[in-house]
Amino acid sequence: MTQVVVGAAIIADGRLLSAQRAEPPELRGGWEFPGGKVDPGESDLDALIRECEEELGVTVEPGKKVGGDWPLSNGYVLRIWLSTIVCGRTPEAREHLALRWLEPFEFESVPWLPADLPIVREVQDLLKEG
Repeated sequence: MTQVVVGAAIIADGRLLSAQRAEPPELRGGWEFPGGKVDPGESDLDALIRECEEELGVTVEPGKKVGGDWPLSNGYVLRIWLSTIVCGRTPEAREHLALRWLEPFEFESVPWLPADLPIVREVQDLLKEG
């Protein structure tokens, strides 16, 4: 059975929120979309909302899905949604080393994890479409 990981491409004022991994050690320091694993019996979108509340302290509203299933290692797939913050203050790095808002020209200025980089490019294209 495929294990699903969900992530939020959180957009505010045309900027994208990026999150720097704290763990596991082999991924520490890489940048990613906030999110996490879908629990048994949980929908993808419920997991996305829960993960953003746990990791960032904000409530998001998922919008358009970015691509399909993005393959990860060990049979995992990543599903990403463009999202907006609907409740909460500024996102907090509760489980990450740092958070950074990136302007469109800065999207590739951080060392994204290899699995996330093609999604960043897809997000750029979606934002250009408006």
